[in-house]
Amino acid sequence: MAPRKLAAGNWKMNGDLAALAEIDALVTAHPAPGCEVVICPPAMLLHPMKARAGAVIALGGQDCHANRSGAHTGDIAAGQLKDAGATYVILGHSERRADHGETDAMVAAKAAAAHAAGLTAIICVGETESQRDGDETLTVIASQLDGSIPEGATAANTVIAYEPVWAIGTGRTPTTDQIAEVHALMRERLAGKVQDAAQVRLLYGGSVKPGNAAEIFAVPDVDGALVGGASLKAIDFGPIIAALAAA
Repeated sequence: MAPRKLAAGNWKMNGDLAALAEIDALVTAHPAPGCEVVICPPAMLLHPMKARAGAVIALGGQDCHANRSGAHTGDIAAGQLKDAGATYVILGHSERRADHGETDAMVAAKAAAAHAAGLTAIICVGETESQRDGDETLTVIASQLDGSIPEGATAANTVIAYEPVWAIGTGRTPTTDQIAEVHALMRERLAGKVQDAAQVRLLYGGSVKPGNAAEIFAVPDVDGALVGGASLKAIDFGPIIAALAAA
């Protein structure tokens, strides 16, 4: 049986209480979306968003600390995300790897903490433009997968998102052949790390828009998308959800 499709929206450092109207619009337009939908807003919006999302939209955090609690000013624990209504958390996003120096080992430790708290970890991997141009993509992705996935990862608690760094927010996307090549590698690589590897959901992220969503979702082993800017507005995210449900 094919994995259940997942449309995940990463709001990054965007949104405020007024933006919750977009959740209302999304739920109204897609009361039965035909695939799983998760929104990962800034942490301060999780609790108020929960009441608006209902049973239609799941919620996620954008990061968590590897420790359950402690003197870590400005950080958030996986259990705190869970308490606020999250069931997912994005980990190892390229912006965190670049801006905060997160290593594969740090991502794996955070994912283990997420699993312990009952969250599903969306672990991100992806190559830079120079790595793509240097024909290092598959080597980079394999290394990130090996280092970022903790012991105990399963299809139930782990999602992998391939986000080529050079495609995030740029309007550029890899060709469908390039996406297929990376997703095939990820599926193969997971076989040695996760017992139910065939059921692990593999998402594509990087300038996913209503205009290219259907083409991307037709690629083998693409089980959904991690969407950035286009997830901020229901009028943009809705067609992506519909394209995934129809794929």
